[in-house]
Amino acid sequence: MKICVFCSANDNLDPDYFKMTEELGSWAARNGHTIVFGGTDMGLMECVAKAAHDNNGKTIGVVPSKVEDRGRVSRHLDVHIPCDNLSDRKTLMAAQSDVFIALPGGIGTLDEIFTVAASATIGYHGKPVILYNMKGFWNSLIAMMDDLTEKGVMRGNWRNNIKVAETFGDIKEITGTL
Repeated sequence: MKICVFCSANDNLDPDYFKMTEELGSWAARNGHTIVFGGTDMGLMECVAKAAHDNNGKTIGVVPSKVEDRGRVSRHLDVHIPCDNLSDRKTLMAAQSDVFIALPGGIGTLDEIFTVAASATIGYHGKPVILYNMKGFWNSLIAMMDDLTEKGVMRGNWRNNIKVAETFGDIKEITGTL
């Protein structure tokens, strides 16, 4: 399985996020899964790629030209897919992946989550999108989506397209059904 990981490229995060991200990358590699990620050598992106590599796993990095220009490409890439911009990056990452897991992240991660979830809602794919709710990181987003549902602006149940994993065991359970 190719697991696309959306996450922060910031280094100044809760150390527990790094431990949990390392667990995901290690598990994926040990189970023969490939990590697809944004190709950056910082933050949780670098952490998941290094963990996969350290466990003889394969990684696919989809790297925007701006990242290349700044010299911020991970050295833990097996496949390097260059792209021009973030729109191309999302399209290429989605094409390469069987499932999407969102770890803690900011605007870019939110953009990626909602791009692939919106595509699923109108039938472009049936790939699961998983919010890995590390230490409650996504609680406010989950509450917001529940509020939007309550207000009637969400068509159907958003949880049909976005799954919430409270634990690493939940991730294994959700991905085990693929």
